[in-house]
Amino acid sequence: MGSKTDDMTLSAAAIPADDFATMRTENLARWPTGAEVDLEEAAEFHKSLPEHKQLGWVMRQAASEGRCLTQPRGGFGTLELQMELMRALDRDGMADIVPTTTDSYTRNEQWTQAETGIEESKRQGRSMLNGFPMVNYGPRETRKLIEAIGKPAIVLSGTAMPRLTSEIGFASGYSGYLGSGIAYTTSYTKNTSIAEGIRNYQYLDRLAALYLEHGVELHRRQPGFLTGTNVPPSIAIAVGVLDALLAAGQGVRNYGLELGQTLHLIQDSAAIQVCGELAQEYLKAQGFKDMFTPVTSLHWMGAWPQDDAQATALVSYGGTLAAVGGAVSVTTKSTHEAYGIPTPDVNAEGLRTTRMAIYLARHIRLDDLPEFKAEVDLIRREAKPVIDKVLEMGDGDAAQGAVKALQAGVLDIPWSPNRFVKSRVMPARDADGYLRIYDPADMPIPKDVIAVHEERLKKRAEAEGVPYDTDLAIKSVYEISEPLDRLLPFPWAAE
Repeated sequence: MGSKTDDMTLSAAAIPADDFATMRTENLARWPTGAEVDLEEAAEFHKSLPEHKQLGWVMRQAASEGRCLTQPRGGFGTLELQMELMRALDRDGMADIVPTTTDSYTRNEQWTQAETGIEESKRQGRSMLNGFPMVNYGPRETRKLIEAIGKPAIVLSGTAMPRLTSEIGFASGYSGYLGSGIAYTTSYTKNTSIAEGIRNYQYLDRLAALYLEHGVELHRRQPGFLTGTNVPPSIAIAVGVLDALLAAGQGVRNYGLELGQTLHLIQDSAAIQVCGELAQEYLKAQGFKDMFTPVTSLHWMGAWPQDDAQATALVSYGGTLAAVGGAVSVTTKSTHEAYGIPTPDVNAEGLRTTRMAIYLARHIRLDDLPEFKAEVDLIRREAKPVIDKVLEMGDGDAAQGAVKALQAGVLDIPWSPNRFVKSRVMPARDADGYLRIYDPADMPIPKDVIAVHEERLKKRAEAEGVPYDTDLAIKSVYEISEPLDRLLPFPWAAE
């Protein structure tokens, strides 16, 4: 856990080469497979891969051609099961980017327990872990997964502690890694300090930059979905911009930004545009003029319906939202989302459903729509004052500013489990389906902007005949998972 001393010495500046070399030696010694990591050899392996298996190149190419790539999630507890999954996603699902989600023990650096999970999975003949224990298998074995597919692969770590997993992943041949210091620490941990989470990801980003120095451009990606609930775009964008500044400070130049879908076509499209624009605006202001920042859209991150038909509609609509919004990639889900980890077949089906939706919506854009322009303006006016205040609190240093701002509530995350986050800001849907801010708490969002949110939320309360209170926010969390007869009842039926 970080201390006050840690916070005082925290900086967005690049970790010096000598210090980083010492950090790497200590890190790789924490588990036996760390001894297999050879950065020089790994860099040569990456260079030997065809361009279409290098995610940094693939993301740049997709952005230049206006394509929206598909990428699922997925991880199983043994090498054999993971290979079967990745081949199915690559071939049957036609995934453009093939994932490996790590298991909960790996995320929490409990590698001894992960080893037990591998043994139990082999004994049972099915995965007893909720992801792939990459550190336990090490780079030599894990590289077999990269060699088994024809697409680039990305590590989905879901952790605030990525140091050893990133070393193993990159050395194995994964050319992408999802995660960031502010987003994952505030979303997935209770007791990890913001300073410690930032430091952990500065290690990963410095490692990615070291590969770049060896001629390998890896793709780093920031997880903008945060707590997997209703997160207003402006908050996700503010965190994304700050995480991008932190990555840039370590030398990363290929950095994706993610946004969880609000399920409102206009709002999601506007958010994708503003996210890309503000990232570039703030990076350039700090002297980072050559940073590539594609935006990824994520299928609905909240509670899912149990009905297959409703879930299929969400999957398809998610592809439509990403395509119309101009996202460079979309992270997909399946009809099994409400129940847990999908089978390879169902996961592949979700990919194909999304891909068809992208195809159908690929030519549609909302740029000239007045409502779209108004929402772009509103999101910008929400996000910029927050980012500006965070940087001001850190005297221009994004790391220092983030720690102080989260402590003060100037930067806030809805429903965060982290005790270093105030988590008092509260979002809710308005009468037109836009995700608004019911209570900004201590966030420095202009009063005229909050007045717009309040007016539209009050219209919803009035239309539904309910009080204008926190129940609006709570109802919005579970809304999408409700059965259809509650969402769209037949109002003329006899009681």
